[in-house]
Amino acid sequence: MPASNLVAPVQISEEEIARYARHLITPEVGMAGQLKLKQARVLQIGTGGLGSPITIYLAAAGVGKLGLVDLDVVEVSNLQRQVLHGTSDVGRLKVDSARDTLAEINPHVDIQTYNARFSRQNALEIVQDYDIVVDGTDNLPTRYLLSDVCVLLGKPLVHASVFRFEGHITVFDSKSGPCYRCVHPEPPPLEFVQRLSVGGILGVQPGVAGCIQALEVIKLIVGKGRPLIGRMLVFDGVNLKFREVQIRKDPDCVACGTHPTITRDLPDYEVFCGVKPAQVALPSEISASELRSWLAEHRPVVLLDVRDTAEFDSGSIPGARSVPLSELLFHVHEFVWGDDIVVFGGADGRADAAAERLQKFNFRRTRVLQGGFKAWRDLEKAHA
Repeated sequence: MPASNLVAPVQISEEEIARYARHLITPEVGMAGQLKLKQARVLQIGTGGLGSPITIYLAAAGVGKLGLVDLDVVEVSNLQRQVLHGTSDVGRLKVDSARDTLAEINPHVDIQTYNARFSRQNALEIVQDYDIVVDGTDNLPTRYLLSDVCVLLGKPLVHASVFRFEGHITVFDSKSGPCYRCVHPEPPPLEFVQRLSVGGILGVQPGVAGCIQALEVIKLIVGKGRPLIGRMLVFDGVNLKFREVQIRKDPDCVACGTHPTITRDLPDYEVFCGVKPAQVALPSEISASELRSWLAEHRPVVLLDVRDTAEFDSGSIPGARSVPLSELLFHVHEFVWGDDIVVFGGADGRADAAAERLQKFNFRRTRVLQGGFKAWRDLEKAHA
């Protein structure tokens, strides 16, 4: 064979031998397993609460190529659970922050970043270059898209979902077990989805689930142990209990069944899941006179005065709650996604900022009072 056609064997340097010493003396890994890790290509979708522990441990383990897909930037509210990122990273692209952190953990890992929204337009192209895909997402349309793409390309998908103190972890591999659609052939009602999206989460919970995902990835790479294919591990953090649920392949599954209907012409997953596009519309407004009519009709409405406490004490709309803009995130758990919420403040844009934040938490029926409290006060004076 001509020398130009030879593929150089994967080798491990002396520094890597020292770095992975504890792997090399582990019978289940050894040199053969470490070489497999170095040759592996793993794609991580999402670098948040789940993606943080997953990528940290995969990089530390010596996975040769890590792909990171994320469109978001680091926000202060992420830091409670997304341990890839630090305070100095606030405002940076998550993929850039993650790349720098992982490169510091292990410079021998080839880190590829995709600062893009994972969508049906780019999903097949991105996933095809990797051996294993890991789900670190937090929304249903992306989960269905990710599962369908992995079925089409024959890639195993290491999946987890977390909510408050509970976590679910499994491995979807349509070659030998079920896919995501086998377990969830139809999305849950939109009301349930929106309630989940505004629910709280203890920061350590995705850490536990993500570590288990990383373990499953490593088991798949080195070919040891029994992966969670056909099994779902349910973790109850409150009572510190694990239980296992058997999940089966559905022969009638539209993605991996005997007569699949999902093709490379991928469907619109946001329509399928009944949710709006990810881009949040600008908050709508309500006039002082319209709000006055609502209150006269005893229409249920949550009034939020986002001015400072001193401003609120000097006068506000009867029945309004004082929630200064700086404290809003401490109170979002107190609202219901279907509430009619009217936000008002002064003339400095605080109400607009508050409404936009609420809409990001899927409080879609949020309105801004036109003219703020001054407009309400002027209207009341006119009716006095």
